[in-house]
Amino acid sequence: MPNSKLSARRSKYLFAAGGAATAIAARTLFVRALLFKLRRDVRALNRGDYRPLLSVFAEDAVLVFNDGAHRWAGEHRGKAAIERFLQSFVAARIEGEIIELLVSGVPWRMTLAVRFDDHAHDPASGAEIYRNRTALVAHTRWGRIVRQEDFYEDTARIEALEQRLVELGVAVAL
Repeated sequence: MPNSKLSARRSKYLFAAGGAATAIAARTLFVRALLFKLRRDVRALNRGDYRPLLSVFAEDAVLVFNDGAHRWAGEHRGKAAIERFLQSFVAARIEGEIIELLVSGVPWRMTLAVRFDDHAHDPASGAEIYRNRTALVAHTRWGRIVRQEDFYEDTARIEALEQRLVELGVAVAL
């Protein structure tokens, strides 16, 4: 095989390898940027500002939370219902942290799996009154969450928190 054919074949392989490496690097940077944004939004939520997190939901989004005897139970349809959900979350002074983010799919239709740990403290004593681990599964369309389902390690802890919030007089967002 003449050197020019060998050189052309090598160039094709190097070009393909370079393209693959670029795609992998771009995907990695995209996931890191997404994780940075979501963590920033959660920090705002922890400070009482739910609006940055609400902004990632589509107008017709659905947030599904486990059933039970608590204020967050059920399906929350539409951005207004999700806003009330987040207002109740903030009123309860729950704080959380994204531990891990897994992403699959193309940017215009992704699935996100998020490990989210949360906790709450009694405002008077500072004693911890709630701690849980959560897996959130979110489906997106063009960068907006269209459906999110939350799965808790221990749903009884949420009901115990609800009882404590009632005792503390923390109202449900209407």
